[in-house]
Amino acid sequence: MFTELGKVLTHPRCVNCHPAGDRPRQGDERRLHQPPVARGIDGHGTETMRCSTCHQDANFEPGRVPGHPEWHLAPREMAWEGKTVAEICDQIKDPARNGGRKVEDLIHHIGTDTLVGWAWRPGFGRTPAPGTQQEAGALVEAWVKTGAACPAK
Repeated sequence: MFTELGKVLTHPRCVNCHPAGDRPRQGDERRLHQPPVARGIDGHGTETMRCSTCHQDANFEPGRVPGHPEWHLAPREMAWEGKTVAEICDQIKDPARNGGRKVEDLIHHIGTDTLVGWAWRPGFGRTPAPGTQQEAGALVEAWVKTGAACPAK
């Protein structure tokens, strides 16, 4: 089941905000964010260039700028860029590397969190994550309820 969920988690809509470094990626081709921005201490940008400077409460279609009230990068320990689906699975089960969550908490986080949900409503010119957020939530729930097994490495 996690292999199927991995199609979502490794999609550019997810990996762009779960980068290995301190700069987000953008677009389906996962290019470095322009203008050049940095994670900052809290994942919301630096003091002088906050994510909310450009990213407002909703997508701004005329400027093709994505948006959400809580726009920010995932914490460093939640970086997925460059990892295999098996490595992401191990990571997502580890509270030290998943935002302090139990695997059961991932059902809500992936299935209903509105910032995560942006991946399926990314706005003009961006390919949405595969399936729907509800389907991803159902996959996580089934994965958790059947023992949260990870794919072989």
